[in-house]
Parts: sequence; structure tokens; C-alpha cells
Amino acid sequence: MKELKIKFRWETEFKETEIGEIPREWKMKSLGEILAKIIKGKNPKKCLGDLPYLTAKYLRGEEEAEEFYNETAGVLVDENETVIIWDGSNSGEVFKSKKGILASTMCKLLFDEKVANKIYAFYVLKTNEEDIKSAKSGTDDRHVDKEYFLNLLIPLPPLPEQSRIATVLSWFDDLIEVKKRQNEILEKTAMAIFKSWFIDFEPFRDGEFVYSEELEKEIPKGWEVKKLGEVVRIFKGISYKSDEKYQEYIEGSYVFITLDNFMRGGGFKTEYSWIKSERIKPSHLVKESDLIIALTDMTQDAQVVGAPAIITLPKDFEVGVISLDCMKVDPITEHLKYYLYIYLKNTQEENSTFANGVNVLHLIINNFLSGKLILIPPSHILQSFHSLVEPLFQKIILNQKQIMTLRRIRDTLLPLLIFGKLRVEEV
Repeated sequence: MKELKIKFRWETEFKETEIGEIPREWKMKSLGEILAKIIKGKNPKKCLGDLPYLTAKYLRGEEEAEEFYNETAGVLVDENETVIIWDGSNSGEVFKSKKGILASTMCKLLFDEKVANKIYAFYVLKTNEEDIKSAKSGTDDRHVDKEYFLNLLIPLPPLPEQSRIATVLSWFDDLIEVKKRQNEILEKTAMAIFKSWFIDFEPFRDGEFVYSEELEKEIPKGWEVKKLGEVVRIFKGISYKSDEKYQEYIEGSYVFITLDNFMRGGGFKTEYSWIKSERIKPSHLVKESDLIIALTDMTQDAQVVGAPAIITLPKDFEVGVISLDCMKVDPITEHLKYYLYIYLKNTQEENSTFANGVNVLHLIINNFLSGKLILIPPSHILQSFHSLVEPLFQKIILNQKQIMTLRRIRDTLLPLLIFGKLRVEEV
């Protein structure tokens, strides 16, 4: 990315307003005064195309887009426009959007360009997001309170300074997106190598094949089919009490890895909580790059239960603790780890069939270990595969750590810039 050269200064002269201190020459306006239009999403027409349907989970980066439409299917949103969840339990959550078709529970916000930079306006809304979420209306608090929303007071610097603030904050978000895309490409590369070697058997086609009764297909001669329990040791997490879990770090606490850290279908989310308990045992501990599997699912779509993940820990933390909702999977040989991660991710839907439950799905561990069949290549092939993909996963972890650092810096700067404590003089 292009190097960003910035000149900052600390502000010393303020005026007191209803929203606190802001620089003397800044104005204070209501959100309704800078909004040009609020456009509600619609249920899309069945006009298939290449534009993703913008669900909250897609915009958060928690899952890939599942539905695609053309421009006539619904409300079109362009890159970097501001959208907000208007209805439902998550109403009030604000996104800088990707291009696509707006979900029916969301609204697109258009700002008056004569008074407000649209990117600056997005960041102002992010600083007020928790307040907007709290001020809901309707049955079961299911809608943004429109009156509260439009009367929300915000600091408004001159347009040129709004643009400079937006440029600084966007630089962090853009760099985060670059690293996210890198990670997508890195994992897809590892998955492509896996598919070539262990599904299509491309490097081994000149060799002899035999029919596997267990897998009901031909496999290279000399390869084995084993039960998952024969090639791994498992360690279950801690059953914790509510007063042992914290949302922020406290002295003596551990990083707590829970169901919230799993992506749907597999993969790791760097959204941590913390645990402090005298009941933590060595078997509950995990380290960076350990392989874990989700044991429960709070929904019946079963896209989390049986999903694998490779752990990333926050900077300066060497160990974490896993909850009872997941288990550590320790392969009998290190060269199996990334092979098993991709194997289990490719077959997550099958993994979920080893779960049962009415409201909450639970993986039946013994059935999973004895019934899940794994194709095991010879050790020299596993070693070659491991040597190819391990650097890819190490880079993914490094990028995840850098993303966390960038978010932390951005979130520290956000209120300082939005309320004019730190002024951007040049960009």
C-alpha cells in the first residue's frame, strides 16, 4: 500500500457542548441534519447475478456470501457506503459496506455531501454504535429508534478536515482488508494443494490404485484408512462458571477460547474473552497453532459443530484455555496437523452428523472418534505436504496478529480524531 504521510497536532482550545468538548471552530449537528436519505433493504427478487447478498455475517467477515443477485434484484449498495442493521436483535450495528444487494433487515444511509464526508460520517456512527444499539424500539427491542437516531448529536469539523480524518482511519481499515484477502488466498492455496494431492491424487496417478471399501473409492496403494481416534489424542476444555469469564483482561487471567472463536464451516475468529479460575488444569491449556474442534452448535444449521480451527493468540500471550464447547485435537505426529485441519474442514458437514440435540447440538465425541474415517498417506508424503503448507498457515497467523494490532491502533485513534482532541493538519 501507498505510504501515508500525516501531520498531527494536539488541540488545546475547546468549547463545551452537549456531547462534550470539541474544537472551538467545529459545529455540532444532529444526524438528521447531515442525512440525505435512509433507504430500507427489500427481499430480493430471484434475479441471479454476481452481486453478493449483504448479510451481517458476510459484512463481519464471519462467512462467505451464499446468495448472489443482479443489480435489479433489490437495493444496490456500492463499496464504502454506510449500512446499518435496522431490524432484529443486532439492530444498530454499523458497517462500511462492500458492493452488493442490501439485506431486508438493513438500511443504506446517504449523506448530504455539502456538509458531510460519507466516510467520516461512518466513523462518527461507529463511535455511537453502542448507544444506537441501546436505544431500540418496537416489540422485544427489535428496531432502531428512528427518532433517537435522527436526533443524535455529532461533532462536525469543516469538510476538508472530515476528509483528512476519514483518510487516516480508512488507511487502517484498508490495510486490514488487504491482510484479510491475503489470508483468504493463503488458505485457498493450501486447500488447492490438498485437493490436488489427496482428493484428485494428481501427483500419484502413475502409481497403482486399490479400491477402499471404507471410503467407497479407489485410493493409491499403500495408503491407509484409519479412524480419527487412531491418529489423534483429544483434550476437552473447562466447564466454567459465569463469574470466571471476563470480557476484558484482568490480572492473572488467561485468553479464553470458546465457541465464539469458530467460523461457520471452520476457521478461527480472533474475538477473545478471558478466564480466571483455580480449576484450570494443564489439559485445558492450548498454545498458538494448536488444532481445535467445536463440540456444540447453538443453531440447527449445524455449520459450527464439528468445525476445525487453528488457534491464533493475542500478542504477548503464549497459552490460552479452551472451554467445554471445544476440544484440542493433538495428532500423533506433527505432520498430520494441517492435513487434518483441511480434511476436517472439507468434511465439516459430515462431521456434524455425529452431533445430536434439540435446541443445542452436541458432538458425540466417542462416535466421532470411532466413526470418522481419515485417509492417511505414507509419512514421507505427509511430511512433504506439511513443509509446503506450514509456511502458509504461519503467515496467516502473523497477518491475524497484525490485524489485531491495526484494529487496536485504529480504535484508540477513533475517538481522539472524531472529537478533535487530535487534529489532522495534513495528509
